[in-house]
Amino acid sequence: MSDHKGARILVDKLPPAKTLIGDRGYDSNRFRKSLAEKGIEPCIPPTKNRKEQIEYDKALYKQRHRIENMFAKLKDWRRIATRYDKLAANFLGFIKLASIMLWLND
Repeated sequence: MSDHKGARILVDKLPPAKTLIGDRGYDSNRFRKSLAEKGIEPCIPPTKNRKEQIEYDKALYKQRHRIENMFAKLKDWRRIATRYDKLAANFLGFIKLASIMLWLND
């Protein structure tokens, strides 16, 4: 299943935003349309097989790697990667703690 199918459901729960940065997995006309209805500009590179290539902000898209790197570092914490916590509040609390620890170490 493509990422954009599940992401359409999450668009309704997004906080107010100007831009959504996503990878090629989110490139679909329906998803772009649902973002436009919310007033969100998509920064999504088009898939290679798209007949009509769509322009996107390449400089902004390059900044996406920072978020990806943060998630990769968080997954180094075994407790987060395996989701030991049963309660969402405990899981979120540990993610916050791990994020602080990563921030202090950088």
